Amino acid sequence: METSRLKELIELMDRNQLEELEVVDGDQRIRLRKRPESTREVVSMTTIPAAGTPPGSSAAQGEVMASEPGIDPELTIQSPMVGTFFRSPGPGTEPFVEVGDQIQEGQVLCIVEAMKVMNEVKSDRAGVVASVLVDDGKPVEYGQPLFLFS
Repeated sequence: METSRLKELIELMDRNQLEELEVVDGDQRIRLRKRPESTREVVSMTTIPAAGTPPGSSAAQGEVMASEPGIDPELTIQSPMVGTFFRSPGPGTEPFVEVGDQIQEGQVLCIVEAMKVMNEVKSDRAGVVASVLVDDGKPVEYGQPLFLFS
């Protein structure tokens, strides 16, 4: 099928707000499907200093802590930005990594989507995935632990 014909079909889908279009022309068959926009979740976070926190300390100033209690930051891979965490390259596809996988330095672990840009998060070290700390499709903060290595 010619590129110009494909463009026409895509424009037809847009004009008529179609999610999917299938065209059969003799022995040629083409199916166009839009990936549905995922709903965006807006999360407002307010940090309230604990009772007895000295004024001027980082906790009193509202600094977000990069690690969760009981988790060694040296064993985690943290989010490089604020965005939405995705374990796989697309809907219905296998996750980049699973618990128990042996990981090499530079291997893609997940995607953090920020402002409709898919940013691959790569491992900065070799190791074994002990735990995935964030659910797929959930918002993440800068410095938030995403994976725990053993």
